[in-house]
Amino acid sequence: METLFSSAINENLTLGATLNIIFASLIMGLFISIIYIKTRGKDGYSHGFTVTLIMLPAIIAIIILLVGNNIARAFSLAGAFSLIRFRSTAGDPIDISYVFFTLAVGLACGMGYIAYGVLFALILCAVMVVLSLTKYAKPKVNTMQLKITIPEDIDFQNCFEDIMEQYTVSYKLQRVKTADFGSLFEIIYSIQPKADMDQKKFIDQLRCRNGNLNIILNTQISDDKVYLG
Repeated sequence: METLFSSAINENLTLGATLNIIFASLIMGLFISIIYIKTRGKDGYSHGFTVTLIMLPAIIAIIILLVGNNIARAFSLAGAFSLIRFRSTAGDPIDISYVFFTLAVGLACGMGYIAYGVLFALILCAVMVVLSLTKYAKPKVNTMQLKITIPEDIDFQNCFEDIMEQYTVSYKLQRVKTADFGSLFEIIYSIQPKADMDQKKFIDQLRCRNGNLNIILNTQISDDKVYLG
């Protein structure tokens, strides 16, 4: 059995060492996913993404084990993976950094540097926890994006200024574009709401001006949206 696994994967790698690498990468992936949940809990996270963080290090470690020092095998695997098409769009930059994090840990484990992988995981996880606790670089002012759809016969330049001044600390018209072959306008504001702003009353007053058409309020940078109208 030992000889079979050694010849099938890597001539210099035993079955015991292979299992150690796989289980070590799984444990580190689990540890990284726990840190991700703890640091991203308030912002929300995907169940599928946390499971992916557990699996990725082991997957990468297995790929490295299969490739070994065989260049032809490496090119074959590269050609096989190039056929894969991912349908999901790029997510939050922090999520992308966690993906690269797990890839690096899996790479270290697959090359046999388990201790370096553990050290790398501990250091990076500690950094993520500290950044989360200190709320590093998090803006103190809550900036929102407001999209208002209006009919073409409404003067958007002077239509909502009094409402904006009543409910926001500051506002800025970012973009205006047409919709439905020019019969509608979509105007986009960047606003800083007042601390005591009542979003429902704010939206209700806007709807009285735009003919009860769509209003979209982006409440977070990650594009979590409140659809009204």
